[in-house]
Amino acid sequence: MPRVDSQAIVHYVEENIPRFHESRINCLSNLKLQTILKRKNPYLFKAKNLITASSLVEELLKAYLSSSEEGLFGGFLEGLAIFICTQTFGGRKSSSEGIDLEFEREQVRYIVSIKSGPNWANSSQIRRMVDNFNKAKKILRTNSLLMNVQAINGCCYGKDDQPDKGEYLKLCGQRFWEFISDQASLYTDIIEPIGYQARENNEQFQAEYVKVVNRFTFEFMQKFCDADGQIIWERIVQLNSGAKLPPAP
Repeated sequence: MPRVDSQAIVHYVEENIPRFHESRINCLSNLKLQTILKRKNPYLFKAKNLITASSLVEELLKAYLSSSEEGLFGGFLEGLAIFICTQTFGGRKSSSEGIDLEFEREQVRYIVSIKSGPNWANSSQIRRMVDNFNKAKKILRTNSLLMNVQAINGCCYGKDDQPDKGEYLKLCGQRFWEFISDQASLYTDIIEPIGYQARENNEQFQAEYVKVVNRFTFEFMQKFCDADGQIIWERIVQLNSGAKLPPAP
């Protein structure tokens, strides 16, 4: 079984990590104030006693960008995992619904759903994943009745010390990266390459972030503050949660 070359990982990261940073900046540049006001919990921010327009705007932005960046970076890590498995076990992007990776190892066909971390799902999302595993297994076993198929929920970081979930295995952090590479230290080996040009990219992001904070603060003051500069919370809640009333009969 070939060992993944560290320089190949470095090259992959250098080729692909710029897309993550570009997506972060594009997400920020295209963002509208009303978008984050509609999507975030206004009661939470009131409970935190945010009394200035700038502090509220920054809290809203940080909350929105945190969830957005998790999704963007999850896509990058998924691609990295598939690339590494391609190098070691001939892995490939799966065409089955909800399955990200397929490969064979020691006469077992593995079907893998890749997630960023271990706490990604509620019960209905887990049921959907299990349904996708079962559909993929059925198709694979139709093509080869003797095939042993194992479902894996692979998580790029975190821990789960009870990996056997009955219908699938949940492999997190070190277990997952070792599983797709057969290298116990891979989960720490990849951290340095991922920092490629991080300072330069984050300086560019910060410059855009400051502009957005200033622009949103100015807009917020105009639309959601009174003449004395007090935040009109009722107006924010109405935008976020007010029902669209039907036309009068």
